[in-house]
Formats: sequence, C-alpha cells, structure tokens
Amino acid sequence: MYNINELLGIKYPVIQGGMANIATAELASSVSNAGGLGLIGAGGNDAAWVRKEIEKCRQLTDKPFGVNIMLMSPHAKDIAQLLIEEKVRVVTTGAGNPVPYMAAWKEAGMIVIPVIPSAKLAMRVAQAGADAVIAEGMEAGGHIGRSTTMAMIPQIVDAVSIPVIAAGGIADKRGVVAAFALGAKGVQIGTVLLATKECPVHPNFKQMVVDASDVDTMVTGSDKAPVRVLKNPMAVKYADLVKSGASFEELEHLTLGSLKKAVFEGDLENGSFMAGQIAGLVHEIRTVKEVLDDMFKEADSYKESIRIL
Repeated sequence: MYNINELLGIKYPVIQGGMANIATAELASSVSNAGGLGLIGAGGNDAAWVRKEIEKCRQLTDKPFGVNIMLMSPHAKDIAQLLIEEKVRVVTTGAGNPVPYMAAWKEAGMIVIPVIPSAKLAMRVAQAGADAVIAEGMEAGGHIGRSTTMAMIPQIVDAVSIPVIAAGGIADKRGVVAAFALGAKGVQIGTVLLATKECPVHPNFKQMVVDASDVDTMVTGSDKAPVRVLKNPMAVKYADLVKSGASFEELEHLTLGSLKKAVFEGDLENGSFMAGQIAGLVHEIRTVKEVLDDMFKEADSYKESIRIL
C-alpha cells in the first residue's frame, strides 16, 4: 500500500486540516510550497468565495493542493460541482456524508479523502470509491468524535484496504512515528499550524496556542456536536450554561459568530479558539516550512529506540 506522499505527489506525507475561516489560499499555498498538501477550507462560505481562493492559491503555488468541503453547509452542493469545473485535484470532506458526491468526483478524476470518526464509516466510503480516509481522534481541535487517535487508527487500518491518514494529537516527529506505527500512511495536522507566521489568524489566537498547557483545552457543545476549544471566559460560560440546563437558543446566542471573533478579532473574552490537546506541545511561532521539516527530519531515528532483549 502506498504512502500519502506517493498518492498526492508531495514531498512529505502530511495534509493540512481544512479549518474553517483559517484554511485560506494563503495557508494552503504555504503548506504546499513546504512539501505537504495544503487545503482551502470552504467552511460556510459560498462557491464564489471558494472559486476566488482556488484562483489565488494557483497564483501562490504550482504544487498540489486541495479543498475541504463541510457537507452540512448549505453551499456544499454548489461547491462540489465547482471543484469539478475547476479541476481541483484533491477533495477532503467533513461534517456529512460524501457518498452522494463521490461518483461524480471520481468520474472527474479527483482524489477523494473523507474525514471519518469510525471504522464503520471508513468501510462505507471505501466501498464508494474513496482513495484514502482521514481518521480524526477526539484529541483534535474543533468538531470532534468520541474515539481517541491511538485507539481508532489501528482498528480502521484493519477495516479498510485504502490508506489511512491519522489526525488528532500530532505536532512533531514523535507523533508522526506513532501514527505510522499504528498503521497510518500519512498524517493530518491543524493546531500546530495555527502558530505559524503564514497562518491568517489574529496574533492573539497564535499566542493562546503558544501559551497553552496540556490541560488548557475543553470540550463544549452538545452531545451530538462536541467541539474542542482553548479555555477562555466564553468556553467556561458555555459549559456553565449547559450544566444549568440552558436552552438550545441560549447556547446558540452565546456562540453566534464566536469563531470569527477568535480568528479575525482575537477576542479573548468572547471568541471560540478551536485547537487540539497538542497545543501544549507548541511553544513558538515558526514558519510552515520549519514545522514540516522538523516534523519529518530524522523521524526514522526513533525506530532505533525500540529494543527487544
């Protein structure tokens, strides 16, 4: 079975997460230029916005890149068609069922890599023609599932014959080696890229990631839609409202626009700073190239630490 860099034609077997409002052409092109696969995160934006970002990304890099579609978006159908028209090479999907779109994408020659939270869904998309899957553990930032990366990856590897990409809790070469030891053929990263010079988030967001410890994230949201964020007054207030039995409307009012407040305004009080548990391992703001080079530099040397007596 091939590694992800062989499938995608990239230097390193690493994909950038499709983070809504963060994964713009600027970040995607930086990751692609550094040897990974950059992704434009469509998020809740419409097809016109995605088209402009694709055009911009093509001006910034001649390397492969892709687009992530959030399938629960009202614009998902239009964006799915746009990717065919624009001849985008790679699509990753999340927050919904990609199967209805996959036949058209495959007919157009696209590489399709859904994000999945379980072996059952991995098998379903594999049967529908997925080229690989991204298995994301609950250590990740943003919307999460219920299984941990370490428990999930080997089970999904055993369940499907296509490559599995590990995501959630990976920020350095140790995480890469662990993912490959579990059977993954590549990794997806997000949180570690928040603290890069090329990432378009507000400086306050970057500093929160750098200052975070291993216990500075928490999970908010309902049981059906848990979200991992960095602790701040808004996140704590949300948790308190949930405990007090607040209505869905009250919770929605509190979080309305909170991600944009974090990303664009750096609002430390009211923003939703989505980040994974691995934030405690990020200690400085670097370039994307420095992150990727360090992540794979001499990674094989860790194999030497294994001894059987």
